[in-house]
Amino acid sequence: MTSGVKVFASYLIGLREGLEATLVVSVLVAFLVKSDRRDRLPLVWAGVIAAAVLSIGFGALLTFTAAHLGHRQQELFDAVTSLLATVFVTWMIFWMRRAARSLSGELRTKLNDALQLGAVAVVVMAFLAVAREGLETALLFFASVQGATTDATPLIGISLGILTAIVIGAGIYRSALKINLTTFFTWTGLLLILVAAGIFKYGVHDLQEANILPGLSTQAFDISGILPADSWWGALISGMFNITPQPTVPDAIAWVLYAAPTLIFFLRPQSKRPASAVTTPV
Repeated sequence: MTSGVKVFASYLIGLREGLEATLVVSVLVAFLVKSDRRDRLPLVWAGVIAAAVLSIGFGALLTFTAAHLGHRQQELFDAVTSLLATVFVTWMIFWMRRAARSLSGELRTKLNDALQLGAVAVVVMAFLAVAREGLETALLFFASVQGATTDATPLIGISLGILTAIVIGAGIYRSALKINLTTFFTWTGLLLILVAAGIFKYGVHDLQEANILPGLSTQAFDISGILPADSWWGALISGMFNITPQPTVPDAIAWVLYAAPTLIFFLRPQSKRPASAVTTPV
């Protein structure tokens, strides 16, 4: 699998997760500014920085661990991280779809409670609010780039995604940019479901490689004529969604079993609520 085709998937992960974290930080900062509690801003930033350091360390730990395992152990480790990443990204997609409208109010309430408890509580609250997004990003990124070449292309992709998210978040915070967050999270959610389907398929394939599941030599179909690996569209689709031209039977079943019901539930109409246009998260 060529390294370049991983850029968009990595960029999408960085953009989606980065914007969620940026919106969280924006809400916390705006609350303190509007409450005339600017003196507490360094505490929030301390928590945010600690969460970022933890996330980077977690990603480094995953990479280090995978690099120092034997072949069978590495395949099993990759399988476990892929399956965990699938669980977390699925939960995150549906949670954000449900909680986006109330996220700002919940964060302001938690921060107000933390202010009453003291400085440490503020740091911990900001840390926990951002750490979840950071740890999810590290796990999802690690799982999504398995099988890619060892160059820095996927890392560049996720870095650009995070930088884009920061720019968008700053624009929203300063009311210089309006974006329909509901539409944004819907479309990125759809794309991430397809990415997650590929990651889930990766986990199943790694279990076959580790001789835990059968079927490694049983080919489901061959669409290499339609999806040639040496074409740009074949490389793009394979790289983003891990759709291989010659999957095994368990690979194909895993992809469909995850993608079909998840897409159905995600696209199912939500209970009608007052439509929320795009506003700032504060």
